[in-house]
Amino acid sequence: MIACLTIPVFSLRAALLGRPELRSRPVALAPDPSGRPYVGPCTAAAEAEGVRAGMRLSEALALCPDLVVVEQDPAAVEEAWERVLRRLEDAGLAVEPVRPGCAVFDTAGLERLAGGLQATLRRALDAVEPEWEARVGAGTRRFTALAAASVAPPHRILVVDDDESDLFLEPLPLDLLSLTPDRRRDLSELGIKRLGDLARLPSAAVADRLGADGAEAWRIVSGADGGRVAGRTPPGEIVEELEFPEAIGNEQTLGRALSALVDRLLARPERGGRAPRRVAVSARLVGGGSWRRSLTFREPTAEPKTLCIALEPKLAELTAPVVALRLELGELADSVGTQSELVRPRGSRLKERLRDGLRQARVGAGLDAVCTVVEVAPWSRIPESRAILVPRDD
Repeated sequence: MIACLTIPVFSLRAALLGRPELRSRPVALAPDPSGRPYVGPCTAAAEAEGVRAGMRLSEALALCPDLVVVEQDPAAVEEAWERVLRRLEDAGLAVEPVRPGCAVFDTAGLERLAGGLQATLRRALDAVEPEWEARVGAGTRRFTALAAASVAPPHRILVVDDDESDLFLEPLPLDLLSLTPDRRRDLSELGIKRLGDLARLPSAAVADRLGADGAEAWRIVSGADGGRVAGRTPPGEIVEELEFPEAIGNEQTLGRALSALVDRLLARPERGGRAPRRVAVSARLVGGGSWRRSLTFREPTAEPKTLCIALEPKLAELTAPVVALRLELGELADSVGTQSELVRPRGSRLKERLRDGLRQARVGAGLDAVCTVVEVAPWSRIPESRAILVPRDD
């Protein structure tokens, strides 16, 4: 069985960890400073006043004048989620994180040791601290487990049998799918508001009308989402932090501090000479809250100059002066060195140039800038129905 553990509104719960007095009050997460003025997740008291996630901040304050708006704290979210994952791994579970507040794991390797399916799921639920109000769902498919966890009560377990999976999913809303608001609006205008409504449609019609993301949603609902769970490799805790005596907003000073943190991290013996593949820079802001950006390299590198060149532009996205700067190494390369090719295959240089050109086109014009033609109904009399355009992924 595949199980899913979810913690609703995890970002808001993480921001309120040090402020328990606000949990019973109407509270909403502040809008993203770089995005539109829409509030994030909110507490049950705020929902009772009519406040909903995605509502404009001015509208939310008009409905609930006592609404407390809490600044976003992405660094606290990452740290809290890492603690939850490590507690699950300490309980013997090989977890695959989906997003902060949602993780899946396979129960097959632990059922005999724990004493059955229910005992295994209870072990996972007990590994999470009670204040998170976690819930666990299980099924033979990943999506079924996710849906079961989303409707389970707090601190409870919901198991869906294989023969009841379609019946269980049919009345559930489309919000469980990772669709864009435009796609949800298109489906709603067509009268498709439940998972069962989408599953009953022909796959070719869905792909023709909604494109690649709609076809992927139909595939997941129809039971073709796969059943394998890839447990993560726990990252090493290689972190350096620099606190300032007063708030710093000068980019040049922050750049020098970042360079010092890079030198400290690369000198740590825990790295073992391996080059980082993923790094994250975060900061505690002067007005409360935090800021965090992560960067994954196409090729691992341990060159200080290269790391600084890649990370310094991220500092321009800071929204407030900084009181502490933190740098952490995520995934490290498996080997110490790299083996270059002695003789490059014929045509590899042209393929690299074409791949770089496609990547630059996507960055400049969006993911749909480069598409490929995929035949879906070559027997159709209508030329427009014979093939569709899907974004090219190579």
